[in-house]
Amino acid sequence: MDQIFQVNKLQKKYAGFELNIEKLSLIKGEIFCILGPSGAGKTTLLRLLNFIEKPDEGEVSFQSHQFNAQNYNPPLEVMREITTVFQRPALLKDNVWNNIIYPLKIRKQKINKEEILKIAEELGLTSLLKQNSNTLSGGEAQRVALARALVFKPKVLLLDEPTANLDPGNIKIIEHMVTKYTRDENPAVVWITHNHFQAKRVGHRICLIDGGLIVEVSDNNSFFNNPKQQKTKDFLSGEMHF
Repeated sequence: MDQIFQVNKLQKKYAGFELNIEKLSLIKGEIFCILGPSGAGKTTLLRLLNFIEKPDEGEVSFQSHQFNAQNYNPPLEVMREITTVFQRPALLKDNVWNNIIYPLKIRKQKINKEEILKIAEELGLTSLLKQNSNTLSGGEAQRVALARALVFKPKVLLLDEPTANLDPGNIKIIEHMVTKYTRDENPAVVWITHNHFQAKRVGHRICLIDGGLIVEVSDNNSFFNNPKQQKTKDFLSGEMHF
């Protein structure tokens, strides 16, 4: 297994809440789904992995780079290998094409029109490329956000409930595209979702977080068919309330 992220004794404290991740590894070529009730610490962990937040304690290794609470400012070349798609995408007030190519422009990478058009086609965006982002539906905007995230081929793709409140058609397109990208480009994908049916469809490993702690991490089959922890069983049966 080719590990890209290693987390060790990572801690982040807020008023009335504390995230404690004793140990966690993220692997290239897998979709790592994080489940858990609201307020469990899922998004906090994602923000730490994207270096948006600084931990109070602990260490994170990303490829050959080491970061800790005292030194959590990665160089730009590291930051540009990681991207996040949020539940509510923030698009440029511009057309869809310029939104998609924006990451390539700021990285001074070649704009390969053929590749971009292929991504747009796979995400059902071909007819929208000249349309302004403020005219898009929620599902269309989320597909643009995903295209923008994939166009520069990130090594780490972080997804914070990207299909929440979307219709089944948009969910299917996004799940298919992320799965295909994972298979083709071998990134590490971390996908936060409230929907354990979605995690079962797309995840290679599944993680349950509750109260700032990891309850259980295991492969898809073991997590859903033979969970070890009672909390996991309660979550899957609907007895753990959000």
